[in-house]
Amino acid sequence: MKNFFLLLCVAVCFQTLAQKTGPKILVVTAHPDDETAMAATIYKVTHELNGVVDQCVITNGEGGYKYSTLSEAYYNLELTDEKIGRENLPRIRKQELINAGKIIGTNNIFFLDQKDAHYGLDEHEPLDTTWNVNWVTTRLKEIMTNTKYDFVFCLLPVSETHAHHKAATMLALRTVQSLPQNQRPIILGCTGSNLKDTMSISFEQLKNYSETKVETKSASYFFNKTVPFGYKNKLTYKIIVNWEIAEHKSQGTMQLAMNGGDLENYWYFAINPIDGKEKCKAFFESLKKVPYKQKEY
Repeated sequence: MKNFFLLLCVAVCFQTLAQKTGPKILVVTAHPDDETAMAATIYKVTHELNGVVDQCVITNGEGGYKYSTLSEAYYNLELTDEKIGRENLPRIRKQELINAGKIIGTNNIFFLDQKDAHYGLDEHEPLDTTWNVNWVTTRLKEIMTNTKYDFVFCLLPVSETHAHHKAATMLALRTVQSLPQNQRPIILGCTGSNLKDTMSISFEQLKNYSETKVETKSASYFFNKTVPFGYKNKLTYKIIVNWEIAEHKSQGTMQLAMNGGDLENYWYFAINPIDGKEKCKAFFESLKKVPYKQKEY
């Protein structure tokens, strides 16, 4: 009887995944809150396009203890004490990400538990010292092989960003490159901006890392979180992102991102095939559709 219920559960799980006919996406990030940069797109895929989004998080997030002041009362732990923070934050931040994932519809979350040593800009620290790069890339390849993803999302590796962000993106790029040509998902780099920005973000590649080269200096695709809908057009997808951000309570500075960023911008990496651009164009066109009917009261 026990085996019967186990088989029934497995059958139901496979049936549910089989019913997902929309795009399949893997998000690769360094920390358990980096997905907020693309949270609105993830929500659209999982809730409106009948797609599947998985996330792979490389570090355990322990290095965020310095920003945990306000959450100490919430968790009843002195998280800003380095020893206590590093001991407890991996567990706490995993649960926060699971909670956030329920809001935006994340399917699977893969935790690779690499050490989150400290903030820095030098990508050599995680790549050459802190992380077990061979194991991480092997695991990433296994994940990408087990599920045939249409897209991989990661953060745009601009020079000014956290070393872990750059390293996570580089490992995702290298993993995609290691796959057979006919099995490679399209990989995109994401960053945010505001509609009123006078200067658009310009990026070509991270110096000395040819794998990070992009097709164009400016973003090729974007999702506008400010598109209004609902009663009197008072709602936007920023609300969903705010809900998601609120779950990352241990990281106080994350909450300052509430209502920030109007656009989720995506760059097309040069390692992608030229014919993948049409697939991207169709995908981002589908994101523009708002399925909610206008109601009169």
